[in-house]
Order: sequence, then structure tokens, then C-alpha cells
Amino acid sequence: MYELTFAETIAVQSLPCSQALQARFHKAIPGGSHTYAKGDDQFPAWFTAYMTHGHGCHVWDADGNRYIEYGAGLRSVTLGHAYEPVLEAIRQELPRGVNFGRPAVIELEAAERLLALVPGAEMVKFGKNGSDATSGAVWLARAYTGRDKVAICGDQPFFSIHEWFIGTTAIDAGVPKAISDLTLKFGYNDIGSLQRLFSEHPGQIACVVMEAEREVPPAPGYLQAVRDLCTRQGALLVFDEIVAGFRYHIAGGQGIHGVVPDLSAFGKALGNGFSISALLGKREFMRLGGLDHTDKDRVFLLSTTYGAEYHHLAAAMAVMDIYTEHDVPAALRQKGARLRRQVAKSVAEFGLQAQVPLMGRDECFFYGSRDEAGHPSQGYRTLFLQETLRRGLIMPSMIVNYSHTDADLDETAEKVHEALYIYRRALDEGLDKYLIGRPVQSVYRRRNG
Repeated sequence: MYELTFAETIAVQSLPCSQALQARFHKAIPGGSHTYAKGDDQFPAWFTAYMTHGHGCHVWDADGNRYIEYGAGLRSVTLGHAYEPVLEAIRQELPRGVNFGRPAVIELEAAERLLALVPGAEMVKFGKNGSDATSGAVWLARAYTGRDKVAICGDQPFFSIHEWFIGTTAIDAGVPKAISDLTLKFGYNDIGSLQRLFSEHPGQIACVVMEAEREVPPAPGYLQAVRDLCTRQGALLVFDEIVAGFRYHIAGGQGIHGVVPDLSAFGKALGNGFSISALLGKREFMRLGGLDHTDKDRVFLLSTTYGAEYHHLAAAMAVMDIYTEHDVPAALRQKGARLRRQVAKSVAEFGLQAQVPLMGRDECFFYGSRDEAGHPSQGYRTLFLQETLRRGLIMPSMIVNYSHTDADLDETAEKVHEALYIYRRALDEGLDKYLIGRPVQSVYRRRNG
């Protein structure tokens, strides 16, 4: 059995500069963060670190501590922080202006380049975040079909900040029930559950919204069965490729599995953390946001002041170039597999297979945190975060980026090994003996406290 000589004596970091900032953050910003997934309640209570800068896979807090980061930018920073070729593309574009009163040539260049990379996509509109793109797809589908209801995969955690999705979660305050009732849920890899929705709501479902793959792969023939069912029922198939796009494959899950949706949403990796997203689709549907059709009503489709901000388009084109020249998805898979092998070995050594499952593709893998009985546990998730943070790892997931070196991954594996040792001890001796402070909480909760 592994014997740890120092882990139990590692002190919680002193973060005086960050602690001094905390009250100011909460005074100025609801929740102390502009993104709930980055909030205080998602980390151990003592970890008040606020970041000042990052480079590659490393970030530094206001107290000068350096961390190796995973899932950077909520999985949007796939190349690395301050990645020089992307920064250089932006530097070259900035002196040319960022927003004219008429379209700029770069808008066409970026559009044509992205369309060339995603088979089946014929038109594109850019936005600033993933919710722009997924919600645009829903609006198009409703306008095209004349139907109101939306079927979403209930096993997948997030599709949009907008009412059609948030109204289905526990944090639905402010969403009229009449709107939330329009969204229905089906199970992943369960074609029968989707068939039942179509049977129970005949002629009412405008579209099916789902990720082609997330934590588990699609069963053989499942995605094609969804595609065929949507076609038969006259509903549009929408793939949310916000996470998978460019990370799994340049064309996302559809690029891996060969099933072409009617509409798809890209974001995150497309800009390496810069704010750009894209709604792509077949001309038959996308044209409804255009100016030349007369057979159907016009759709107000992603008409935003900053949707085609030029330096972010330049960043996206640089990302496209890097991905095509260097096969970044293959490199991400290799890096993720290296880390996964080492972590899996530690999990097995401590007999934690039932408590710390490793889920998802190598290039985008997560860990579970479960109690003695194998039930999901926020307390044990907090303990793992606590022990990895104390060792200089920011690890809400184990998702790598292109800048992680073998040395970074091996150092990470050693520190995760130590954290898992503490996890084992807590299971054997009691969580309260090792956990510092309150557990983290779910973003999707109706009330605080």
C-alpha cells in the first residue's frame, strides 16, 4: 500500500490578496462571478483564489501561486492560455478596426473557412457564446416547422442560458411555466424514449437538441436512428457541438460518427477562449434568417452588434489553421490518454473504481466522486478538489489542452495519486476527519443555503 509521508501536513494555502478581493467581487457582481460554474460554491470554501494571468496550461492567482489547470475556460481554451499564434492573428487584425457599419471581408473569409470544415453545413451565422447558437437553432426550427415544442436530451447537462432550456432546471425562477412546458426530455441511447415523445405530442415537436456524444459513446446505430426518426416526424435534428467541436474532431461529434444534423452549434474551442460561436446548417433552414425568401416569415436570426467582431474572427481563423496543420484533436487524445492511464492505475491501487469512475473520451474526460455506497457525493467531490488544489492543481475535470506537456501530465498524476490516497483514508475513517469546510453545491439548485 502506498504510504504518504507529507500529504496530511500540506497546509491550506494562505491567500490574503484573494481574500481581500472576495468581498469586493460579491459587492459588485451577483454571485461574485459572471459564470456560475466559476463561483465560490463550486470550490472548497477556503479556496478564494482570483486569477491574474495564465500561459499555456498554467494560471497564477493574485497571491502569486501557480497552478496546472484542467478544463481551462470551461473547456474553451483547447490550445492553451495566451497561445501565441492566436494572439498574433489578433494583433494583426486590431489596427484594421473591429466593427464597421457594413459587413467586412473577414466575415466572409471566416464563414467560408468554417463551412469547408463541417460536412453538410451550407450557411453560418456567428454569435458570441454557445447559447446564441443553440437558441438560434431552436428559433429556426420553430419557424420552419410551425411547431412550438422542443425535445432535449435529459441526460446532458446544459444547452443554453435561455428560457427554453433553463426553464427545465431547478434554477427556473423567472421563467413562465408556459414556456418551460414546451420543452420535453428524452434519454440518451434510448431511442424508445424519443419515439414516445413524438407519439405523445404528434405534429408538435419542432426539433431534437442533443450532443452527439458526451460521457458515454452512442450505441451502434443510435444516432442514425435519431436522424431517421426526426426526418420521418418532420422535426429538425440539432447537434450541440459546443464542447465536441474542434476538441473531439474539427467537425465535432458529427465528424466522428458520420451523422449529419440539420443544424449545429459550435463555440468554445473555435476561438480558444475568445468569444465566438457559430450556428451552421443546411441552406433550406438557414435561409429563413436571410433577405431573399418570400415563402415563409423572416426569422430574426442572431442579429447582434458584436456577432462578427473582427479580431475574434481572426482568432477563429488562426484556430482553424492550427487544427488543420497539426491535428490537434489527435494530440489531445494522446495527452488525455497518458493522464488517464496513470490516474486509472492509482484509482485501482486504492480500490476506488466504484468511487472515482473516469468517464468520457480521452480528450475530454471527467471523474466521478462517490461515497462508500457508490452514490454521487458533493462532499467527496469537495475533498478531491481540496486535495488537488492544495497540490497546485485546478481540476474540476481532467480535460487537457494542447499546451500540457508530458512533464505537466506526469506531475499531475503524482499529485492526483496523493489526493486519491486521502480519498481512500476518508472512506475508511470518515469524511469529516479530512474535509475542510462545507461541500460544494450544484449550480442547479432552487435556493441558496
